[in-house]
Amino acid sequence: MQDSVLITGGAQRLGRELVQAFARAGWHVWCHYGHSVDAAQQLQVELRAQGLAVDLIGADLSQETQVLAMMAHIAQQRGPLQSVVNNASLFEPDTGADFDPALLRRQMEVNLVAPLLLGRELARQQAQRPDAGEVQDACLIHVLDQKVFNLNPDYFSYTSTKLALERSVDLQAQALAPAIRVCGVAPGLIYPSGPQSQENFARASRVNLLRRATPPSDVAATCLFLAQTRSITGVTVCVDNGQHLVPLARDVMFATQTLSQEAPHAES
Repeated sequence: MQDSVLITGGAQRLGRELVQAFARAGWHVWCHYGHSVDAAQQLQVELRAQGLAVDLIGADLSQETQVLAMMAHIAQQRGPLQSVVNNASLFEPDTGADFDPALLRRQMEVNLVAPLLLGRELARQQAQRPDAGEVQDACLIHVLDQKVFNLNPDYFSYTSTKLALERSVDLQAQALAPAIRVCGVAPGLIYPSGPQSQENFARASRVNLLRRATPPSDVAATCLFLAQTRSITGVTVCVDNGQHLVPLARDVMFATQTLSQEAPHAES
């Protein structure tokens, strides 16, 4: 039987890249979606037309009962998962001076509590395998953000939850070993964010050591590599062209906008 992987937030953007990468590598993919059911169904049709194995499953990751029901349904349908790629997250703008506690709690549920639950349930699935006494290799991968290594106060609540999750990579790796490996991947800027213009994104995506944009396919390939490499656990890989080594006082979107406004304009 094919190894199975659950990819949260798999219908769009980076999630779509992850689903395609794992499916084309021969995995049976469970593509989770929240509200993007149409995009998920379209992706499933495209990949199944190529002979690839993709199933869909919806859940609100801010609700514990739905996270647990999702994991239980997958186990009942195909047995224990081999991997979970925790890609879904909530990303809302705020600051430490104006954050809404209710919004912070919702981001905490999706960005931290749900990933920890996914790891716990993945470990429980491994313990229930018929061959549970033998050496297993299941892997949990958290998609983080280079912001956790390059702090600025923008997106305050989001960053706080991702910081907690980044520290949890080590803790989960220790707590869930030897049955589960836990790794992190910290991408740089790979898609426009919110109101960001395409022009701003084109500039901001090159604010890194290598002065080039990071392809989403590189992030997906890194996740696939970690899922398939049995000797790696408790580490986070930055896939950002060195963006985390270029400190900025503001989020790169805002910093780039400010620099553009302050730069002298050439006369025509």
